[in-house]
Amino acid sequence: MSGPTRVNLFELVPEYDESDPEGYRAGMARFGPALGATQMGASLYEIPPGQSICPYHYEYPEEEWLAVVAGRVTLRHSDGEDVLGVGDIVCFPPGPEGAHKVTCLGDETARVLMTSTKQSPGIAVYPDSGKVGIWTQRDGYQSMVKSEPRLDYWDGED
Repeated sequence: MSGPTRVNLFELVPEYDESDPEGYRAGMARFGPALGATQMGASLYEIPPGQSICPYHYEYPEEEWLAVVAGRVTLRHSDGEDVLGVGDIVCFPPGPEGAHKVTCLGDETARVLMTSTKQSPGIAVYPDSGKVGIWTQRDGYQSMVKSEPRLDYWDGED
């Protein structure tokens, strides 16, 4: 077949990172680059029972979408929690109103598709742990810093 590059969502094999701590042992298949995407990101996550994709967070300036492909997940968000099942799709806008954490519910491994805009730098805020992460498209992860104490703009300047 010629034309656009094609990836089959159901043939992707998520990879697990053995260094992920208990509670966050989810597999991931990042496939946006395989499609030649430069402005959108896409990953398929496989989430075993009791595991989460990542800690509760929100991002700037990215918007993310979540679609449940298999199983059920608990979605913690800025207004509480909801249970999502196959076919459910939600959007996480930039900023605190888009805060989220996705955890597998029940005894069945869940699979979710996450897509996002790709803007650089990307900033993720983790309100539970009081930290902020900074990423760039070219260099990847750059820094994880505590959000407190807040410094004055002129701190350290002569």
